[in-house]
Amino acid sequence: MPAPIPSRPHPAPSGGGVDIRLRWWALALPALAFIMLFALILNPSQAHAASGDPAITQLLERVQQLLAR
Repeated sequence: MPAPIPSRPHPAPSGGGVDIRLRWWALALPALAFIMLFALILNPSQAHAASGDPAITQLLERVQQLLAR
């Protein structure tokens, strides 16, 4: 017995254009990331390496060694 095909609740828009609306953060976050990276390129002296706990560093090195095998 074939299953019934569900119909669309309302017809597709006939305007010919696509109506897509982006949220504000969909444009703001990539723009902010681009600006931050561009600022690091212009002034690399502001980019400081994070100082981590030696135990964390050793753990990450051990994980890297295990994955390299």
